[in-house]
Amino acid sequence: MTTTDTAAHTQPFQAEVSELLHLMVHSVYSETDIFLRELVSNASDACDKLRYEAIANPALLGEGDALKIRIAPNKAAGTLTIADNGIGMERQELIDHLGTIARSGTKAFVAKLKEAKDGLGLIGQFGVGFYSAFMVADKIIVISRRAGESDVWTWTSSGGSGFEIARAGEEDAGRVTRGTEIVLHLKDDAKKYLETYEIERIVGAYSDNILFPIELVPEEGEPRQINSASALWQRSKSELTAEDYKKAYQQIASAFDDPAMTLHYRAEGRYSYAVLLFAPSAKPFDLFEPSRKGRVKLYVRRVFITDDADLLPGYLRFIRGVVDSEDLPLNISREMLQNNPQLAQIR
Repeated sequence: MTTTDTAAHTQPFQAEVSELLHLMVHSVYSETDIFLRELVSNASDACDKLRYEAIANPALLGEGDALKIRIAPNKAAGTLTIADNGIGMERQELIDHLGTIARSGTKAFVAKLKEAKDGLGLIGQFGVGFYSAFMVADKIIVISRRAGESDVWTWTSSGGSGFEIARAGEEDAGRVTRGTEIVLHLKDDAKKYLETYEIERIVGAYSDNILFPIELVPEEGEPRQINSASALWQRSKSELTAEDYKKAYQQIASAFDDPAMTLHYRAEGRYSYAVLLFAPSAKPFDLFEPSRKGRVKLYVRRVFITDDADLLPGYLRFIRGVVDSEDLPLNISREMLQNNPQLAQIR
């Protein structure tokens, strides 16, 4: 199949995705706010990835707008749009990322979701947040242009057995100059998410500490930023409350429980870095899986590097959090962190 073909092509979902979508669409959850948190988190990741790739290839950033996330409700059309100007996706990436679940444990997730009274926590644990949008939308359109590419692609699905991939029309291609735009056609019982106060409430609760500005684009009035966009771990402990730490933990870890323990400090000296780590109060589903990896995010000067840097010993792989270095070389980061006496209290 060549990329010069302009016709839409229908493709089936991976078997596990089809079953997952069936559960998402037909289940009644006590809380559906999760979808916006997950889509905003994905948009933030896309901006992080662009900043990282732009270290080696600055041309990817071009001369466009500063990295940000936009949320635009449209009551007349019944749509909610979440857009970012991050890394974007090409055709095959749309298929791979939105049509399959590559992470191991998908079958276990589906089984647990069937058993659970409410699957919100499981969604965060298994990294299938995009599909939570089908709880509130009966149709989703994703328009994306990868940074540095000329082609713009549209991914469309109604949550059935498959999805369509096609080249974007002229209007969409002109609007999405880089990044990804997700248009949710909301179900009748989810129209409350078109209200600006609902959007602000959810962003304030779950996404206030996202590092990129989240801009609300109301149907009337001027766009405005609705999050603080600050790196909480770079702030002084004296400025923060227990509620601040709880929100940061839930946002960083995609969790709904409270942190059982918080460790926050700055190291100054030959190398400088900030550490914000949390121990969950709820036992992770795969706590005793030998293949389970850590989930501590590594930043360098607020630029996301990886969430798989293996910064802590294997027996601490349930810990969640962030390490943000000003000048810490990656080749010695693990040794320094593991030998740091301030980590001894959680070993």
